[in-house]
Amino acid sequence: MIPSGDEGARRAEEKGSFVFRLYVVDEGPSSARAIANLSAICKKYLPDNHQIEIVDLLQNPRRVLSDKIVATPTLIKLSPAPVQKIIGDLSGEAKVLLALGLQQGPPETTR
Repeated sequence: MIPSGDEGARRAEEKGSFVFRLYVVDEGPSSARAIANLSAICKKYLPDNHQIEIVDLLQNPRRVLSDKIVATPTLIKLSPAPVQKIIGDLSGEAKVLLALGLQQGPPETTR
C-alpha cells in the first residue's frame, strides 16, 4: 500500500514503478474481485515494481467528489504517465493489460 495523497505517487514515479489507486465500496463481491484481480496482475506482470493504494469510499466518502469517482470499483493508474482510469472488477485480464499499457494490442490492418 502507498500513503494517501500524491506523495507516494511522486516517490514511486521517480523510481519508475507503477502506482495504482483502486476505489472500492466496503468488501462487496465486485470490490473483492477487483482487489484480487489487480493483485494477481501486479504479481504476474509487475513483481517488485508496483504500489497499490486501496480507497474504501465508505470510509472516505469525500473522495467520491474530490477524486471524481462515478462508479466502483474504479482503478486509476497514476504513474507512469499517462494516467488511465478503468471501471469494473478487472476480470478481463487482456483488456486490463492493454488499457494499462502493459500489453500491445493486435496490429491494425488497413484495407
